[in-house]
Amino acid sequence: MTSTPPAQPRNPLHGLTLERILTELVEHYGWDGLAQRIALRCFASEPSIASSLKVLRKTPWAREKVESLYLFMLREARRTRSRA
Repeated sequence: MTSTPPAQPRNPLHGLTLERILTELVEHYGWDGLAQRIALRCFASEPSIASSLKVLRKTPWAREKVESLYLFMLREARRTRSRA
């Protein structure tokens, strides 16, 4: 018997791939900004989406930091829009 996972309408990460999250962070902060916020060599030395994804998939604490930074970026964007 296969059960479907419960819907998560309030979870902003639900349905997003790690690749999409990382791509949006790089577009927003750039590789240098990302490396300043999260101390990972894959962000600072010859960064690429592919190499960063390999590290993030093998390193749970780093993935948590990336997801947290993404949520922070979303909150900041919402605050900026609500002020305008």
